[in-house]
Amino acid sequence: MSSTQPTSPAAPQSPAAAPDQVIADTRARIDDVDRRIIALITERVALSKEVQRTRIAAGGRRVQLTREMDVIGRYREALDKPGTEVAMALLELCRGRI
Repeated sequence: MSSTQPTSPAAPQSPAAAPDQVIADTRARIDDVDRRIIALITERVALSKEVQRTRIAAGGRRVQLTREMDVIGRYREALDKPGTEVAMALLELCRGRI
């Protein structure tokens, strides 16, 4: 993966923390990250719909493929090959199947 990818420091654990507690704490953090990701995706979907409405009202097309290729490239650069799949899923959520 790209070295420009942000990383999050691990939560501090006491040296005597039991593995089950470490797992539970880390899973709670993962659940929080998932909630934030879902909120960001929901926000992105709304923004994308606004762009589509505005573009169509101005006589343009619903989808701009060059823009989508830029988005796919950004995700692929940050997340390697799986980034393409993530970007495609995100784009489908934002504009529907084409």
